[in-house]
Amino acid sequence: MRAIEITAFGAPEVLREATRTDPVAGPGELLIRVVASGINRPDVLQRKGLYPMPAGASDLPGLEVAGTVAGGDAGELKAAGFALGERVCALVAGGGYAELCVAPIAQTLPSPRGLSDIEAASLPETFFTVWQNVFHIAGLQRGEWLLVQGGSSGIGVTAIQLAKAMGARVIVTAGSDDKCAACLALGADHAINYRTHDFVAEVQRVTDKRGVDVVLDMVAGDYIAREVECLAIDGRIAIIAVQGGTKSSLDVGALLRKRLSIVGSTLRPRSVAYKAVLAQALRERVWPLIEAGRINPVIHQVFPAAQAAAAHALMESSTHVGKIVLDWKA
Repeated sequence: MRAIEITAFGAPEVLREATRTDPVAGPGELLIRVVASGINRPDVLQRKGLYPMPAGASDLPGLEVAGTVAGGDAGELKAAGFALGERVCALVAGGGYAELCVAPIAQTLPSPRGLSDIEAASLPETFFTVWQNVFHIAGLQRGEWLLVQGGSSGIGVTAIQLAKAMGARVIVTAGSDDKCAACLALGADHAINYRTHDFVAEVQRVTDKRGVDVVLDMVAGDYIAREVECLAIDGRIAIIAVQGGTKSSLDVGALLRKRLSIVGSTLRPRSVAYKAVLAQALRERVWPLIEAGRINPVIHQVFPAAQAAAAHALMESSTHVGKIVLDWKA
């Protein structure tokens, strides 16, 4: 099979097309003939040597794929409701940048009706991540306020749409007026250009000094202390990345007075059983919304798989809105 390898840790140019032995599905797994692979920020970190794959995972990058079922134990496939040739998308711990990919059956979902394989490949990583952190961990409820740091990212555009579909109110930050406009078009109630406005002051203004209930934070660093100022009583911060650094100082007194919770999590190393719970929730509560057109994939650009280096360069430029996808049929 064709695959994209990380030939050495470094710049996007270290990604090269190669030929690999076809993988074989084991117990509890199925084989996917990949049509499209989503690109995510962790792929960039892995390419730089900053995000090692979990034990037993493929050394190939790629955390989400879409295509058709090409193999697996017939009994296990039938029990899970899958059939050979069926269109699916899946969250994987690695190996997504390839024409064939092994995925846990429990982390595989039918591609939503009406979506192309390109669109389906843009779903698993961000939807699993947002559902886990915003709803499963932080417990965002109907009527509450969510602040999304980085609203125009793949995670951000997913969080906006999911939170609005669940009846929450959404404030986002983004790095330009154009990105703010894109977030508003997706349903965000308010968008703050963090380069020109103080997001703490804006959050206080928008919520009439009440504050937000949940913050989805991809920045960390100095943002944590400022997010504490943004939170309402019993507010929660869910940290999923540290683009702004791993060190922070904050007012612990405010943490106590407001009864705040700060939680950090990574999804990739979690067990298949844990991810299966998220997959089931997505299938029951979110996939119907996608099929009804209430939540839509947001894809910025599609690259032929051989141009993975260019796709990574775009990801690192942070000029995109939504997802970047590799097409194995191009």
